[in-house]
Amino acid sequence: MASSIEQVKEIVVLGAGVIGLTTALVIQEKGGYHVTIVAEMLPSDSKSIKYTSHWAGAHHVSLAGDDVRQQNIDRETFKKMWEMSAPGGPAEGCFLRITEEELYCQERIQPDPLGVMPDFKILPRESLILDKVVHGTSFSTLTVDTPVYLNYILGRFLAAGGSIIRGTVQHINQVVEGGVFPFSAGRRGPRSPDAVVVCVGLGARTLGGVEDKNMYPIRGQTVLLRAPWIRFGRTMSEDEKEIWTYVIPRRRGDVIVGGTKGVDDWYPVPRAETTRDILERALVMAPELAPPEIRATRKPTIDDLYSIIIEEGTGLRPARHGGIRLEVEWAELKNDEKKLPIVHNYGHAGSGFQASWGSASIALNLLEGALAE
Repeated sequence: MASSIEQVKEIVVLGAGVIGLTTALVIQEKGGYHVTIVAEMLPSDSKSIKYTSHWAGAHHVSLAGDDVRQQNIDRETFKKMWEMSAPGGPAEGCFLRITEEELYCQERIQPDPLGVMPDFKILPRESLILDKVVHGTSFSTLTVDTPVYLNYILGRFLAAGGSIIRGTVQHINQVVEGGVFPFSAGRRGPRSPDAVVVCVGLGARTLGGVEDKNMYPIRGQTVLLRAPWIRFGRTMSEDEKEIWTYVIPRRRGDVIVGGTKGVDDWYPVPRAETTRDILERALVMAPELAPPEIRATRKPTIDDLYSIIIEEGTGLRPARHGGIRLEVEWAELKNDEKKLPIVHNYGHAGSGFQASWGSASIALNLLEGALAE
């Protein structure tokens, strides 16, 4: 028994957003590792601008375009989530399987990267309800109830033997030298871990020792409605205007309506004029959002949507010039000739949920390759 314990490698994952949680879980469930997450914000906390994952839609609609690596990451994640969403499974309540419609106000690249999705088809031109829409597709996918899902992943991680500590890491060398000791109230002596995995999202811009100036926010604002009659997804893309309107239903009857793409916009709370713009666009694209009893008697107005608002939300998508950072670098250890591997997995912009499992698999492979050296 002692020898098997000695073989277990200590891994510290920084960050508890969807990327950090999923990466930590994949490593922990692989076996041979004890993973500790160190994070300032946890899924069980109240919603905050500091924690983006709570605010995500989220649906699985890949934005990979012709990026082959991103396509593979997204496909692996969809396959895993589709299995998790199976009826009767322990994670079924985190998901809602839907038919998604994608509407475009410009011609779509061919072949369509979304053509791999189940039940994919091109919508007849005469079925496109808005004159400005020139192309449309539909397929089967799923949506994620993000607060429920994040806590499910965290619970599964803990059940697999992982640990979590709340702490604010100022410089990565705090973890490289002391492991979790500086953040554990003295419960453990200082000891370098076997590896560190950085999944801090936008925090990579300011984390000492990383300070990735390629990181920048893309602010998203959404409105959460109570509309349990909505059981379909719909997105309309107006690329020339850089406008993106979407309706994302959740299993429990809430619907996320959005959205915005504010590059380098750090404003931390919803803007009233943006909420109105979102609702106006959404009602044009999906008049079904209005309560059925209203639609049965008259044409709905934006005020009918205001009456079913649960909350308005704002999140800062962790975008990166150059795309996702998935790579290994090496840190010098004090008074030691050895080097410690640091695996980076951040910079997913608005694709964190749909890339989570695929990027975690790559991070695990990078970790194991580095430790083998």
